[in-house]
Amino acid sequence: MTQIASSQTSSFQTVIELVEALTEEEQDLLFSLIQKRRIADRRQEILQRSIQVQEAFKNGTAKIGTVEDLLADVLKDEE
Repeated sequence: MTQIASSQTSSFQTVIELVEALTEEEQDLLFSLIQKRRIADRRQEILQRSIQVQEAFKNGTAKIGTVEDLLADVLKDEE
């Protein structure tokens, strides 16, 4: 195991021990906070991808079609 991986494992173990030292209520609050932040992060990711897709349409670099259209394009590019 590399020194970085070992350090990360040690840090992770420390976090687990710190969380286990919290009261049940504090743990619930922490888990709820983490879940809400992950949801917010995911929404931000989706927004950024949406913006990228809109830009691709504006630039003419995105295509609309079916799965069959996509496969035809991929197979055409391989020739």
